[in-house]
Amino acid sequence: MKIRFISLASGSSGNCYYLGSEKYGILIDAGVAMRTVRKVLKEHNIGMETIRAVFVTHDHADHIKAVGGFGEKLNIPVYSTRRIHEGINKSYCVSEKLGASVRYLEKQQPMQLEDFRIESFEVPHDGIDNVGYFIEAGGKAFAFLTDLGEITPVAAQYICRANYLILEANYDEEMLRMGPYPAYLKERITSRTGHLSNTATATFLAEHFTERLRYVWLCHLSRENNHPELAYKTVEWKLREKGIEVGRDVQLCALKRTTPSELYEFE
Repeated sequence: MKIRFISLASGSSGNCYYLGSEKYGILIDAGVAMRTVRKVLKEHNIGMETIRAVFVTHDHADHIKAVGGFGEKLNIPVYSTRRIHEGINKSYCVSEKLGASVRYLEKQQPMQLEDFRIESFEVPHDGIDNVGYFIEAGGKAFAFLTDLGEITPVAAQYICRANYLILEANYDEEMLRMGPYPAYLKERITSRTGHLSNTATATFLAEHFTERLRYVWLCHLSRENNHPELAYKTVEWKLREKGIEVGRDVQLCALKRTTPSELYEFE
């Protein structure tokens, strides 16, 4: 089975990822306008009618702004935990509240959606509730961890099982320290329920690298406190210290904040 992946946007302004086969697909988060999603997918000959579900990681605005349109206008099921759904329907940014489209997930309880086996798991962040997703299809395993303050043992288990990994590298520690953010916001970002730094992500990947890992996409990069080249180089350097060569042993990409990635296809 051929599996396709696209990042439609990855940053504090909006997050949305597509994962699909040649016949159908799913979205991870819906923080990007529906018309943008429709346009990007159409450019790759993917119709909105092929979207089987939206899976939400947490209730922050940049992950849920468009979820009401997908769920209630297009009648696409929206899956997440009960507490995340409570947060979605209380959020100021969701103009169209979810009703008939609501579907509940239990963490670490796998579900089957056509050929996709999907499992949510706890990650530490400061939403009302927060999950990552581990998705298997066509003999391939994808792990999505978009917002988390630290890599817990539970999160590490899923990362180490992945062939294809979407993992946060939110900020460069020096840029954040010297930057314009007020002290309380810097403390929030660096807390265990905040975000992962480039160094934290790089160190974990270097120390827990497995041969099954084929591709890493660095996601949710900060506009003010990071650069794609810096995130990439930090991870590349840490991997090289362990004898792991980017391009030979694993592929690496820093995703763009507000523009789509290329379409990746895996046989």
